[in-house]
Parts: sequence; structure tokens; C-alpha cells
Amino acid sequence: MPMYEHVFLARQDLSQSQVDALAQEATKIVEANEGKVVLTETWGLRTLAYKVQKNRKAHYVMLRLDAPTNVIAELERQTRINEDIIRFLTIRVDEHEEGPSVMMRKPERDTRRGGGDRPDRPRRDRDDS
Repeated sequence: MPMYEHVFLARQDLSQSQVDALAQEATKIVEANEGKVVLTETWGLRTLAYKVQKNRKAHYVMLRLDAPTNVIAELERQTRINEDIIRFLTIRVDEHEEGPSVMMRKPERDTRRGGGDRPDRPRRDRDDS
């Protein structure tokens, strides 16, 4: 069965329980049509790069799916109708990543000395001026 990742952005004024309900609705659509939701991740409320339908922020949710093409078409149709979802994107993937997505991983720390200063320059404190 083909594998997909479906990400949607929900309006900023929704509560977390409403966002979870949207994810649950998407899961019901997929499972009712013989698909399978492998993983549901809520990335939280994040700032958008630009306003989308007068929203500066949005709740991000990602679903990893194993589903036939007709299920994805129905999911996208229902998502398009829903007024609480301002954007969505579904992509087909060859295989699902193991573990959490990139958005859920802790940021990798800079291993260079001085907390990000250039190693070829001596470090100066502001007090030394």
C-alpha cells in the first residue's frame, strides 16, 4: 500500500482539544476507507512565515498514512471543506522514517567551542574593549 505524510495547519484561535479533534476526524476518514494511520504528531502552535487567511500563527499536525490513493483524495476533499484548516500538504513517501519527525527532535547543539564563535578568531568578551 502507498505511504503518505499529510500535514495540516489549523487556525490559531483553536484550542488544543479542537486541534486533536481535527486529527481524530482525519484518522476516522482514513480508517473508514481501509487505510491506516501509522503516527500522529502535533507540532504545536508555530509562527508562520507570512499571514495565511489573516492568521500569523497556526497549529501544525502531521499524519503518517498507509492508504490507497482514493483514501487520500477523500481526506484532501474533507480537509478542503473544513474552515478550521487553513493549509494542508500531502506527499507520497517511499518509506516512513523511524522515530519522531525532524520537527519533534531536539535541535542538535553546536559542537564548536565558544558556543558558535568562529574557531579561527580569538574569543573576546565585551568587557575587554
